[in-house]
Amino acid sequence: MRRPLALLALPLLTLSACGNTVSTASFKGAQHEVAQTIANLQSDATTAEQKKICANDLAAAVVRRLGGSKRCEAAIKSQLTEISNLEVRVESVKVASDATTATAAVRSVHEGKSKAGTLSLLKEGGKWKISGL
Repeated sequence: MRRPLALLALPLLTLSACGNTVSTASFKGAQHEVAQTIANLQSDATTAEQKKICANDLAAAVVRRLGGSKRCEAAIKSQLTEISNLEVRVESVKVASDATTATAAVRSVHEGKSKAGTLSLLKEGGKWKISGL
């Protein structure tokens, strides 16, 4: 089953299966936790760990939109075969005053072309999860 990334509402065009890691050193507190979630997603994508991506990195609502855990894993596996050699940088993180939602401004570079994007995150079970692009 092949679905476009926009339909999946996943940030996998922004983060991909490349060897680069997301730097989290310039962030502190909750902002660091958000940046670390993005770093974890990229790490899991790099090692083609679609099960970890669906279980640990994506919000439950995203997994449900993809049809549950098994369909999420299949969709992520399909997307990971289509992307490679992409660099990403977290430029800024804004955590809402209630500390349950956040946005991260990211910049990706693929084949020499730079693209800015924003990832949405929410806190589920005490952990930050990617909730949208």
